[in-house]
Amino acid sequence: MMSGVGGNRLTALLLAGNRPGVDPMAAMFGVEAKALVPIGGEAMLSRVARTLAGHPKIARVIVLAQHPDRLTADTDTRWLLGDPKVLFETAQGSVSAAIIDAVARHPSAYPFLVTTADHPLLDATMIDGFLDGAMKGEPADVAVGLVERRVLTAAYPDNRRTWLRFRGGAYSGANLFLLASPKALSALHLWRTIEQQRKKGRAVIAAFGPWILAGVALRLLTLDGALAKAGRRLGLRAKAVPLRQAEACIDVDKPADHALVSEILARRSRDIATIAP
Repeated sequence: MMSGVGGNRLTALLLAGNRPGVDPMAAMFGVEAKALVPIGGEAMLSRVARTLAGHPKIARVIVLAQHPDRLTADTDTRWLLGDPKVLFETAQGSVSAAIIDAVARHPSAYPFLVTTADHPLLDATMIDGFLDGAMKGEPADVAVGLVERRVLTAAYPDNRRTWLRFRGGAYSGANLFLLASPKALSALHLWRTIEQQRKKGRAVIAAFGPWILAGVALRLLTLDGALAKAGRRLGLRAKAVPLRQAEACIDVDKPADHALVSEILARRSRDIATIAP
């Protein structure tokens, strides 16, 4: 249950595989995989793994990819082989299948924090905010990190995301998920059936049943209400965790994202240099 987050430390599942076909970002930068795209002077995978491995609430980082050896052959990521907190595992099939298989291999490693290698803006503050929100109130089996549209547009009005619209606001995913108990597997199995339509908000919502789809379409359901209903349908407790950092929903899917994230990372570096003694 969620109470385990406060006691036992987390296992992080870091998704670093390729989707079918040639990834345009990997091709653009001439690297083996999207996870190796350089940004801010470092491969994205290295940057995200460093954040996870350095977090005090994370006991272990499991990197999932089709060809782990190709990832660690890169000079930026070679250090991961020598880090005692980091483990590479071969993952085949879809993203959901890779997570299901990893959880099955480590049934005593709950809770799992799941994120992706194309989220180089991830930092300890985002992780803490997500975990704090996930632990508030009643324990949940699944928690999902999201950013409300007004939060993003106030900071980055030109950035384009996929939005799920509910009564009271529209939300975009932050590539942060908490699988707090084995009941989360039912949500993963459902996700497996709709994964190819993940960018189509209505198709995702429709998978939870016509009444939920109608409630969202007519703006009758809030985000919390929709997740509560979806969770009951799956026999689990599901929770949404809105995050206050606009950067939490900016991953690197296209050149414009890469340019924006590079700018944000450069600003962060300047800020650190300014306050350093």
